[in-house]
This record gives sequence, structure tokens and C-alpha cells, in this order.
Amino acid sequence: MSLEVRTVAESEYPDWLRAFYAGFLNPPVVTDEEVADRRPHVDFSRALGVFEGGRIVATFRSFTQELTAVGGGTLVADAVSAVTVSATHRRRGLLSRMMARDLAAAKERGDAVATLIAAEYPIYGRFGFGPATWTTEWTVDVRRAGLDPRRSGRPEDGGRIDFADAEEIRKVAPELHRRLGGVLAGMVERDARRWDVLTGRSHHSGPWTEPFYAVYRDEADQPQGYVSYTCDDKWEDGKQPLNTATVKDLIAVTPAAERALWLFLCSIDWVTSVKSGMRAPDDLLPLLLPDPRAARVTTQADMLWVRVLDVAKVLEGRTYAGSGTLVLDLRDAAGLAGGRYRLDASPEGATCSRTTEPADLAFDIGELGTLSLGDESAVRLAALGRIEEVTPGAAARADVLLRTSRRPWCPDVF
Repeated sequence: MSLEVRTVAESEYPDWLRAFYAGFLNPPVVTDEEVADRRPHVDFSRALGVFEGGRIVATFRSFTQELTAVGGGTLVADAVSAVTVSATHRRRGLLSRMMARDLAAAKERGDAVATLIAAEYPIYGRFGFGPATWTTEWTVDVRRAGLDPRRSGRPEDGGRIDFADAEEIRKVAPELHRRLGGVLAGMVERDARRWDVLTGRSHHSGPWTEPFYAVYRDEADQPQGYVSYTCDDKWEDGKQPLNTATVKDLIAVTPAAERALWLFLCSIDWVTSVKSGMRAPDDLLPLLLPDPRAARVTTQADMLWVRVLDVAKVLEGRTYAGSGTLVLDLRDAAGLAGGRYRLDASPEGATCSRTTEPADLAFDIGELGTLSLGDESAVRLAALGRIEEVTPGAAARADVLLRTSRRPWCPDVF
């Protein structure tokens, strides 16, 4: 039978959702409650399926997203999600067909980039995506962290930490998240639906365990950070506690808030280990401890992938700490964003336009995605053979322009 790629009708959504579950190795069982919970948040003009007869054998959807650029601006992104191909239909080019259709539509709309969280690393580079942020998870052995066990957990800077409930978090946390996005690249917007998931109003991600919520307020009584976390209940022989606090979400917009929240978590009675959840690789956490070795890295992996669709929007949509000019020769097999571009950048702004001037650097469009948020080094990519340095010293000049003092961070899976 022929394989047809097309948009999914609302009446077909339960079957599409069942195929999506199966693709991620979840039980292929869909309840009416789940369908009712999810369906209002799906743009069916951007929900694709591959149909063989009456069966859906592949899924794909996208939605509009705001991505924070270097300096606090935002880029309109085509966020790609729910990508699956049935185990019975692999290696038939189905993902390539769905991706080509979606990226062409995103280019036509004028989206600056496409974004995704890759379940597997090797898949998306061939579509022009590059890993633009990375994530690290630590497990802190509180007992060997060197902290004074007599500490109360109360901030020492005049601020305070209070427990909160989900309703209060819904009031204070979205603004904290927006403020952090104003100073840190790589964050994606959290709409009301996302906050529903994070605070338990929507349970589509599985059984819900109500977390503890705590808010840090400064001396002026203004919220500057919050954390949600869960705790287990584990005791060893001899009635000694072995409990773990697992961070679900921690947003801090000042160093004082970040310090106070981590030290609070490490001071909770009976908690002997703290799992940090997904953090930026240069998070302050390990160095806040008298003995940083107590924070053991348990995950280090790529996170947000970026596919540049409009070179000028991406390079003009960020700020630059220094001044300089680069000519980039970009190869794009899909024909969406390739060509030669001249970037003139300074702290006052940037212009980027097509040019016929000789190139300084030449590389595939995916490498621009990797460089776009300031995380990666052009010098390192040149050493790996992923960037061709046509003009000697151009990779180092690119690092001066493009890299950021703090690494970008995306705390959200979508």
C-alpha cells in the first residue's frame, strides 16, 4: 500500500496519539480524558501523520515558540515535537518527508529557526539542526559537601525562603521565568499549558506526585527565585535517613536567589542527597559547596537543537560584546538558508546580508545552529573539521563575537 503524508483531522487524533505513544515505547492506550486534555492545544494544520491504508505509521507536529537569543531578544521558532516512525516502517524516508514539509512551511511563514529536543543524537544533523545548548545533572552527597550541619537553611543575605502552593507558583513563577530569559539565551517560552503541566493541573505526562514549592524573596520582599522538588522516604538499617530531594524546576534570577535555594535544599533534615535536575553545564551549584566533589555529574548531554532558517534574523537578533566583521559561506543541502553572508557586529547592533566577498569561514548550516546561542567555540569546530577556516584567524575572531560569558540553557523538554 502507498504511504501518504498529510495533516491529521481532529477525528483522527486519538489514533495519531496512540501511534505517538507507541513510538516512544509507551503503552498504546489512549483514554478519552487524555484526548480531551491534549486536543485543544494541537494545531492540526501542523500535525502530520503518515498513513498506510487506515493506519497511522508515523507522527510529527510543530508549533510556534519563542526562543531567547543572546542579549534577551526573542526569535520566532518552529518547535518540532512528537516525532515517531513505527518500528514496522523504519528506513523508508518517512521522517525526511515530514521534516521537509514542515521546514518548508516554517520558511514560508518567516520563522527564524526550527527547534527540537533530540531523543537520539545522530538523527537531526542531516536536516540542518545543530546542538545549541547542553545540559548537566548533578547528584550532591550532602554529607560530604562540607556544609555546616548546624546551618538552619535560612538565607544569610537578608532574604527569606517560604513554602508555597501551586496557586502561588502560578502567580510568581511565570514572571521569574521571563526575567531569566531576558538575560540567558536558549530558554523557550512557557505558555499556560506548560505551567499547567508543571503544577499538576494537567496529568498527561503520567502519574502526578505533588512537589514541595519554595520561593526566595529578597530584603525588599520581592520574589527572585523558586524551586519545586520531591522527596522520597528511604531509611537504612539503624534508622539512619537516606532520603533524596529531586529538583523538578529551579529558576533563580539573581545569584543570591540561586545560592539560597541550593543551600536550602542541602539543609533539609533527613535529606542526604540532592538531585539537581537538568541544569546549564556552568551552573553555580558545584562551586557553591565547600567541597565541589560532593556534586557528582550523572548526566552530560545535548539539549536544545537549532536549525537556522533565516540567517539575517538569527545574527541580527542577538547582541555582541565586541566589534568585528565576518563573511560566512553556509552550505544548506535543503536550500533553505544557504549562501554567503557578511556580518558586521558591534555592541550597538548588527547587520547581516548576502555578499559576494571572499569567505572567512565555510561550514554547513547545522554548525551555525550550534554557534547561534553562544555556547560552542568556532576554534573547536575548526579543529574537529566541521568548520573550514578560509581566512587564518577567522575562527578566533568568530569566538570573540559569538561566544557568551555564561552558557545558554534550555530547562524544558517539548
